[in-house]
Amino acid sequence: MKQESYELFRSAEIQTILKTLENELQSRNESPFWRERVVPFSWAILSVLIPLRDAKMLFNPEGIAVDELTPELFFRWSDFLSLKTLAFTIQKSNEAGVLLRTKLDETTCKNYKIIDLKILGDYLSRNSVNLENESLDFPISNYNLHQGVSNVIKSLL
Repeated sequence: MKQESYELFRSAEIQTILKTLENELQSRNESPFWRERVVPFSWAILSVLIPLRDAKMLFNPEGIAVDELTPELFFRWSDFLSLKTLAFTIQKSNEAGVLLRTKLDETTCKNYKIIDLKILGDYLSRNSVNLENESLDFPISNYNLHQGVSNVIKSLL
């Protein structure tokens, strides 16, 4: 992973990260099939991770506190099932007004501020994720597609 990638995820705004990915896609002359998927997928993930980063409430898919947003944490959340779980965690936390389903300390969780789920929710619903019932599966083909998108993003960083 390039050192610049760590710095981007550690402190850059979402638009800066997305622009960097877009520029890398263009400079590598990536297939339009992947170009059309990388930025929206990254935007969906970052629309939740950046607010968590800025609030110092980052956690990994196991719910364990993480100090900073790194490319590795981004890729952990880019697993489509993990991303779906993140969406439901934030939805439940928004409803409760406290960060739920994590192992962060109680004081930190009580400082939770609502995170807008529109971008992530729209993305997931366009990809056949039922946003009403967490236990319902999505098509395996969508999971496989997103593994491919993650691999393209890894190659860019």
